[in-house]
Parts: sequence; C-alpha cells; structure tokens
Amino acid sequence: MAAAAVDDIRASSYVGFDSITRQIEYKLLKRGFQFNVIVVGQTGLGKSTLINTIFASHLIDSKGRIEHDEPVRQTTEIQAVSHVIVENGVRLRLNIVDTPGYGDQINNEGCWDPIIKYIKGHFEQDQHSAYLRKELTAMRDKHIQDTRIHCCLFFINPTGHSLRPIDIIVMKKLSEVVNVVPIIAKADSLTLEERDMFKKHIRAEMQYHNIRLYPFDTDENDPEELALNETIRGIVPFAVVGSERNVIIDGKPVRGRKNKWGVINVEDENHCEFVHLRNFLTRTHLQDLIETTAQIHYEAFRSKQLLALKDASARPAQSA
Repeated sequence: MAAAAVDDIRASSYVGFDSITRQIEYKLLKRGFQFNVIVVGQTGLGKSTLINTIFASHLIDSKGRIEHDEPVRQTTEIQAVSHVIVENGVRLRLNIVDTPGYGDQINNEGCWDPIIKYIKGHFEQDQHSAYLRKELTAMRDKHIQDTRIHCCLFFINPTGHSLRPIDIIVMKKLSEVVNVVPIIAKADSLTLEERDMFKKHIRAEMQYHNIRLYPFDTDENDPEELALNETIRGIVPFAVVGSERNVIIDGKPVRGRKNKWGVINVEDENHCEFVHLRNFLTRTHLQDLIETTAQIHYEAFRSKQLLALKDASARPAQSA
C-alpha cells in the first residue's frame, strides 16, 4: 500500500531533534571512514605515483627505476596495503590493492581473471564473498568491516591512437563488478590536441562496446547531481600526470615534473586533469562510490549467491 501524503508541521517551540545530524556526524567521526580502491593497468604507467599524488601522502613505493641500468621491477601478485589518513579530525582508512600489470605477457588470455576473482570472491582473500559470509553469520558483528572494492582506477597507455582489444575486454568485465574510473596515464607525453583526440576515440569505443562506467544516474539524484555527473562523463577518461616531487614555478613550490621543454604543474587544469580526478574521487563522489558498490554491484552479487544457495538446498529435497 502506498504511503499517504503527509503535510509538514512546524513545532510551536524548539524541540531539538534537528541535532540528529550532529549526533550522526559525531558517531561517524568517532568510527572513521573506509575507502577501498584497486589499481589496474600495464606495468610502468605510474599507478603507485598517482595514488600517492591524489592523497598527498607516500602510501605505495613506486616500482619505477631510479637508474637507467636498474632492472624493471613489477608487481607479480595482487598486493593490498592499508593506511589511516587524518585530515581536519576525519580519519580515513584507505585500502589500496595493487595488481600485476595485465597484458605484459606474450599470451594474455584470461589475464584479467585474478582481478575479477579478487573482487567477486573465488578464493580466501575474496572481497564480496568475505562480506557476504560475515553478513549471513548468526552472531554477526555490529559493524562489519567493509572489504568490498569501491573503486577501480583503470590506467590507459597514452598511445594517442585507440584502446587495445585487451583493454576493451578487461574494462568491460570490470565494469560488471566494480565502479570503473578510466585514466590516461602520463598524459604529458601527448600534446593537448593529441590528448583531446585520444579521449574522443576512447569515449567512442566505450560507447560502441556498451561499457557502462561510473558515475550512474539514479532516481535519487537531484538536478545538481545529474548536472555534475554529466560534467564528469564529459571529462572521462581523466588525462593526468602524477608527481610526488616539488618544482619551483614563479618562486613557489608546486607538485610537478620538470623536463627540457618546461614544467608540468600537476594541479594546473591547463596542464592536466589531475585536479578534476582528485575532486571527483574525494570531494564530490567518495560517499557515492561507497554507496553504489553496496547498492548495485554487491547487491547483484548477493542476490545471485543467495539464489544459488536456495537452488542448491532445493535439489536434495527434490531427490529425496
């Protein structure tokens, strides 16, 4: 039965229930927040450096070579690191999952399977399955630690041409289980004209292959949120440059990269789209990434698992 419309009534004197927002804020601040992100892409695209740049902290050691004669260091297995970052009294537990560079081998068939399995949960370090098991436990914890991956940063090689077939396959499979945010890495290797054309080609390819990327519009979005999502979709993929080093521009230290052609200021919107990416991930869509994971990706996984359990339990009864 549909709920009847209820008129708003203004209290004749102050009651105090408007303080509930402060009560909620106090409890949330005391508990802290958690954000789980996975980085996916070829070896050598600066995945670790960009994560460190976004959160203005040294969180992951770069695999890049310091000297030209050093051997190339690679992530050979899925690795997770956890840090607590504090900003203005807000504690954020940031869990970063680094993955082996996919597409680096001669035979890349099924190279995406370990990543998909890690997110969906097909072995002991699983994410969705671990959360579901805890959720279905009879004496479950009051606050279940959220192991679900909230965001996948998908790094694209700045070739300036188009996506590789393997990029399309991996991005399509990932978008079915996690919020995918595509990023053109090391965008300073492209001219602005090349960058814009490359972004245009990538958007056209994603549309042609029906790759549905985050953010998603819902009935709960107001006009301002819908307009913001549309702006984000007009920028994606984010063309970014990462750097943990400071360079001097006009006498001021800024995070950037210096080469013989000039200086790249990471936080200058005329140089790259790093600021748009950082604001999107942390200032406008952080909570929505977490909620979308729970309400769309995890809910689809949960429904499928529970239906499978129901069918499995029904079969022995029928055979009896």
